[in-house]
Amino acid sequence: MAKPELRMLLHSKSFVGAPGVFDMISAKLADRSKAKAIYVTGFGTVASHLGLPDAGLATYTDMLERVARIAGAVSKPVIADADTGYGGLINVHHTVRGYEHAGASAIQIEDQEFPKKCGHTLGRRVVPMEDMVRKIKVACDARSSPDFLIVARTDARTALGLDEALRRGEAYSAAGADVLFIESPETEEEFELIGKHFEKPLLANVVHGGGRSPTLPAQRLQELGFAIAIYPSIGFLAMAEALRRGYDAVVEGHPAPDVPLFDFSEFTDLIGFPEVWALEKRYADLP
Repeated sequence: MAKPELRMLLHSKSFVGAPGVFDMISAKLADRSKAKAIYVTGFGTVASHLGLPDAGLATYTDMLERVARIAGAVSKPVIADADTGYGGLINVHHTVRGYEHAGASAIQIEDQEFPKKCGHTLGRRVVPMEDMVRKIKVACDARSSPDFLIVARTDARTALGLDEALRRGEAYSAAGADVLFIESPETEEEFELIGKHFEKPLLANVVHGGGRSPTLPAQRLQELGFAIAIYPSIGFLAMAEALRRGYDAVVEGHPAPDVPLFDFSEFTDLIGFPEVWALEKRYADLP
């Protein structure tokens, strides 16, 4: 079930930085970091699991299985991307129940039309505001614990402008959302306007590698009124570049590629081999 730490952090006005994870290795590494929460990125998870773009192709079942595995393996609270809730109102109800049971501490639901697209790409369309308001009300009613937070995201900024995005944020707040997520502001001034507009906790999406928003430091985001920053792309972009360099080097004949490598013995510890060896020694009477 949901961990209470995330709600407590927001209540204490403590800024929460949540690195994006997309598989079990990234989740275990993020859990060892100083991060206060972990973000299960839909973009990265779909790319890692299916090798496909984040365009509504992953199913509820695809994502739930990965959210459950990650939440069950980490100690930090998990914020999980749930796209549009995977359908209508009954689907949102089912999704909230599933994500909460899987151990997530917050669920992110957005107001895009289905099939959704990555929030930092063009061509996104949003549903009528009233439809999303109903989804948020259903999501709030479906949860069994107030420790499970509802993050309401609007993608209206890119196609309809900041004023419409702010208007939707107000409506989603009134519907009961715990955290508001105005996707892809395009300037620091827009972040400032958003921060001044709302009293509820705000989430900023910091997309490294070429997103539509400026990549502002955590301290600046906190100064502007934001409570949470997610970093969905830093993990899979860093991994992809390291893999590209490493693979190119070894196939070109370089046995020791000039790529920073995680220590092998530390990796065996990260992934749980010491527990295996201890069990074998105990029950197999190994020397």
